[in-house]
Amino acid sequence: MKYLLKSFYILCFFIAANPIFAQELEHHIDFNSPIYDRAEDQLTSTDTIPDFRSKKNKLKLTGTIYLSDGVTPAKDVILFIEQPNENGDFDLRKTGDDRYVFHRSWVKTDANGKYTLYTFIPGGDRRYNQLQQIFPLIKTPSKPVYAVESLLFEEDPLLTKRCVKRMMKKGDVNRILKLKSEDGILVAEHNITLESDNTLAKL
Repeated sequence: MKYLLKSFYILCFFIAANPIFAQELEHHIDFNSPIYDRAEDQLTSTDTIPDFRSKKNKLKLTGTIYLSDGVTPAKDVILFIEQPNENGDFDLRKTGDDRYVFHRSWVKTDANGKYTLYTFIPGGDRRYNQLQQIFPLIKTPSKPVYAVESLLFEEDPLLTKRCVKRMMKKGDVNRILKLKSEDGILVAEHNITLESDNTLAKL
């Protein structure tokens, strides 16, 4: 306990003496992000979203996360997802004063950059012509949290050929998940290439 207090006082002194460092620390670490709602030492390369077993359209989402060169596997990268339920609505829960999306999950890539998430096909809110989407966040070691493009589904009736063509022109087609059935479960592979340090989109 004495060691922790001493470390805390040293950090406070350093921040007070270095206002630029304090601004950078505040700018880069957003502890309000849901990605921090689970301790990193509890994360593994495989996780299962709440209610998975009760869902009809179960999905195994797996892939590799690469460094910005697109070749080197990136280990110890946290991938967080949240998504609406099968009706296209976000199931919001509350713990104390904190509200969160119930259908969410975390993984941390293994030494080979691999991850696996067991989830389900989300619904799209047809009242507002919303596509079926999964929303990911990325956290690399000692780097800011940033969002990547939401994941879409090839068989979504609202994902028109026109939309796909626009995404192809932008080089954005990788976000569309192609599903196949294996042993009674839908499977999609989605690889991610990390952004380079100078292009990170900070949240």
